[in-house]
Amino acid sequence: MSKTALWAGAGALALLVVAVAVGLRPGSEPVAAQPPAPVAHTAVGEPAVARLGSQQVTPEELKELLAALPAESREQLRANRPALEGWIRSRLAEKAVLEQAEAQGWRQRPQVERQTRAATEQIVFRDYLQSVSQVPAGYPSEAELQQAYDAGKADWVTPPLYRVSQIFLALASPQELDAVRKQAQELSQKAQAMPAQFASLASQYSQAADSAQRGGDTGLQPLQQLLPEARSAVMRLKVGGVSEPVQSAAGFHVLKLIEQQPSRTASLEEVRERLTQALRAQRQEQIAKAYLEGMLDSATLSIDGAVLNQVLEQKQ
Repeated sequence: MSKTALWAGAGALALLVVAVAVGLRPGSEPVAAQPPAPVAHTAVGEPAVARLGSQQVTPEELKELLAALPAESREQLRANRPALEGWIRSRLAEKAVLEQAEAQGWRQRPQVERQTRAATEQIVFRDYLQSVSQVPAGYPSEAELQQAYDAGKADWVTPPLYRVSQIFLALASPQELDAVRKQAQELSQKAQAMPAQFASLASQYSQAADSAQRGGDTGLQPLQQLLPEARSAVMRLKVGGVSEPVQSAAGFHVLKLIEQQPSRTASLEEVRERLTQALRAQRQEQIAKAYLEGMLDSATLSIDGAVLNQVLEQKQ
């Protein structure tokens, strides 16, 4: 996370590097708290998103990355340029290491070949099992969806939400502390005297580029998405109120509470897509389990206890 980050949970870059296919957490704006592919060599003249020596990330590879993500995560990644560029740098480094390993015949090492065979078997197993455990297109029905929603209503309670705007001043070095604090105090006093001018002040002075373009608006978020320093300040504000400067490790924040929504139970329409996906995944797991049990029941199963004991008694 950059030094301007105010969102708690600085996971954007690390998350992309180690688990791009998993949904990204919301909140890369400063107010809040897969196996490697083969190394690709393409002609130097072909277009590339980025290059490192003989390695490159192609437009097609980046498109595949984005296509593998859930829609919400995909849009967050598109909007989070530093995180995306961090993934690109890590991917190029990974390809460079793989190139060195290939040059030294690493792929032919016995332990690598064993792991490759095991990984290939697992990929084939999972892909085939998925193909024979497809969930009917019409599942779940409206009645089944309603029943699941009613049974798990306690899980659909959303926490209180807060829309916070901020003026963020970065603290690049300890020597700047007094000067930055003084500027933050002056901006806080101006905003408290003229709350209606907060958006204009944020656009002019805030160093959080994304929210500054929106007049400081950081979006509607649960309180736990904010850094602890911001949380305590926001909790003391009434809607329309402006805080004193709040210091975090990244710098100073002047906060304005724009909107507050109380906790409530999300409607079926709001959770329809997530609930449908969860029910389909559960049903597919059930079908796959039944298929595997059917394979075991299709012939006589025998386990030779003596041979098993011999294997267990051998020292590895």
